[in-house]
Amino acid sequence: MTEPSTPEFGFQHLASDGAARLGLVTTAHGQIRTPAFMPVGTQATVKTMYPDQVRALGSDILLGNTYHLMLRPGAERVAKLGGLHEFMRWPHPILTDSGGFQVMSLAKLRKLDETGVTFQSHIDGRRYHLTPERSLEIQGLLGSDIQMQLDECVALPAPRNEIERAMLLSLRWAERSKAAFFGKRGHGLFGIVQGGDDEALRIQSAEGLNAIGFHGYAVGGLAVGEPQDVMLRMLEAVCPVLPTDKPRYLMGVGTPDDIVKSVLRGIDMFDCVMPSRAGRHGLAYTRRGKVNLRNARHAEDPRPLDDESLCPATRDYSRAYLHHLVRTDEALGAMLLTWNNLHYYQDLMAGMRAAIPAGRLVDHVAEVQAAWQAGDIPAIA
Repeated sequence: MTEPSTPEFGFQHLASDGAARLGLVTTAHGQIRTPAFMPVGTQATVKTMYPDQVRALGSDILLGNTYHLMLRPGAERVAKLGGLHEFMRWPHPILTDSGGFQVMSLAKLRKLDETGVTFQSHIDGRRYHLTPERSLEIQGLLGSDIQMQLDECVALPAPRNEIERAMLLSLRWAERSKAAFFGKRGHGLFGIVQGGDDEALRIQSAEGLNAIGFHGYAVGGLAVGEPQDVMLRMLEAVCPVLPTDKPRYLMGVGTPDDIVKSVLRGIDMFDCVMPSRAGRHGLAYTRRGKVNLRNARHAEDPRPLDDESLCPATRDYSRAYLHHLVRTDEALGAMLLTWNNLHYYQDLMAGMRAAIPAGRLVDHVAEVQAAWQAGDIPAIA
């Protein structure tokens, strides 16, 4: 139950450096410093990480997945157990997606119409009907601080008429989502800009969402197969159309390079499974770029990934040991590399948050990119 002292949902735009913004999102469960990266807790957990670890790395907010949680354990059960914050022992902000992307990518035998999408679970084949109203009902039962409208995401490349059809359907679903949003104090609803790789359709979508009015605006349907320059061009078209007093969220993105270039174009919030998924597969993100711990060059290397890092996983374990854990599929390898990767991502965001009010974001990003390009430390001879 929302307490009387719960703050209103809001966004403070604190500073700018070019198009980049420093901000603060206020929610029922705390504040989110932006630019922000949201670790993905698909099934009410960030894989291989304790919630307290994730918080200690600097994460202000996690993402939960509506599709997976509606299938297991079920939104009604989570609500009965006190909501998602209590269920997963994360008393801080949570954003839930609408479930639409996973329906399109994971579900079996899906059928889309004006009402919503009917699909079979990829787990047991059970049939479900997800509508904009039901998606908001599920997200309300989960109790997330930021909820997303149901939309249709089209994989690129796609014909323009198909992109336009999905964009217009998503706008109609946005209106229904807004009407279905319960609107508890401190909770917000985000609309989602669609339009594929067509600038005119993207702008039409953003203007339509502005007219409906949301607490924040997401850009969806990017990083789905198109080149990075196409993604950045869509952001350059859309961000100037979106309200300056609301947060902007680029969904499902991405690599460190994607993130820094998107912040430069005015994006405030990001999520991606990449740092945790890469960690489970032996890939480490560091300030010198990516390091593949499966590579034999690390087998007898006593040095850590980065002896200057503040993260124990990065600083205190040898490459030889990490290599051994990865090659033997030990769980600890996935745990340590996910810890390293999430630390790196949060450190990347903190660096940009410090650079924006100082007016040196462009220089800071150039320094970060130069370190990536210099590459990993040489192997021991």
